[in-house]
Amino acid sequence: MDVKEKSVQLFFVSALMDWNQNQNDRSMPWKGIKDPYKIWLSEIILQQTRVEQGLDYYNKFVKKYPTINDLASASENEVFKNWEGLGYYSRCKNLIATAKFISNEKFGVFPNTYEEILGLKGVGPYTAAAISSFAFNLPHAVVDGNVMRVLTRFFGIDTPIDSTEGRFLLNELAQKLLDKKKANTYNQAIMDFGAMVCKPKQPNCKTCLLSPKCHSFNFSTPDEFPKKSKAKAKSNRWFIYFVPVYKSKVLVGKRQQKDIWENLYEFPKIELNELPSLAVLKKSENAVFLKKLGTTISEIPKFHIQLLTHQKIHACFIDVELKKEIQLECFEYVDLKNLKKLPFPKIIAAFIQTKNFQKQA
Repeated sequence: MDVKEKSVQLFFVSALMDWNQNQNDRSMPWKGIKDPYKIWLSEIILQQTRVEQGLDYYNKFVKKYPTINDLASASENEVFKNWEGLGYYSRCKNLIATAKFISNEKFGVFPNTYEEILGLKGVGPYTAAAISSFAFNLPHAVVDGNVMRVLTRFFGIDTPIDSTEGRFLLNELAQKLLDKKKANTYNQAIMDFGAMVCKPKQPNCKTCLLSPKCHSFNFSTPDEFPKKSKAKAKSNRWFIYFVPVYKSKVLVGKRQQKDIWENLYEFPKIELNELPSLAVLKKSENAVFLKKLGTTISEIPKFHIQLLTHQKIHACFIDVELKKEIQLECFEYVDLKNLKKLPFPKIIAAFIQTKNFQKQA
């Protein structure tokens, strides 16, 4: 490293820590705490979730499950129901598995080394670094979206952040810059700086303490960073849900396959990879399914849309009043009055909210 490069890095750390001490007033309920359970909980909730959305979920989980043993002893359906609406449900599945592991195998004591924390289910390098530095002040740099944006803009890094080379480069740089004696303070400072000053849109460049040596400020290119590889097109899936009600009960099943919404409930459905037509729905296997339900389709209802990371889900709902109780593999009858207690994908939960099942119960 040449003298100029070292000087720029020292300036970056010094200016950042100065901003943190004198200007950083960002307040969050998990900020500054040392309880690894609550830090882990906040980090899992905030994976692929904005702070504004995750805040209420964090407060709800801490209130309902104040310790990791409380979370471990709760029923899985209850935990998934409390997670409902956050998306990326594999996080919730891993949350439950890790809570049970620590409660049962570690006597409720959270691991206190980076390597052990990294070995927990659902915990990657970033989350392990965050927990180990915030809870135990261990010298591991966090590299989240905010950090990537700050580093790529300041140092003019044009390698795509979603590439292997880009991730390696940023992790290496972040570790070099880390104030190892104050890892927790430094990590929180750079994350807060990215959220409050070096924002994705309309960053506060003119009042920024880093601007004198910031590459993107001096070349007027903040909007060009960070760079990403070309995004993949979302695949489309069409779900035609049937809501079979018999007396005061409805058929629902828990999704078990390794797919979206694992462990959440849904109604029986026909799934297609193309925009459905009545002709397609009357083809052999679909016709058999409809006959078993004892229903026909004269028109396809309006589709509702839920956007996932790589998929676009189109879902419609068709009410079916059963004349007799039928059986479908992997589905069970649930009292209508208890339907809202089960965890459903967001698009189905929204449909249930519009239905007045209580009066039918």
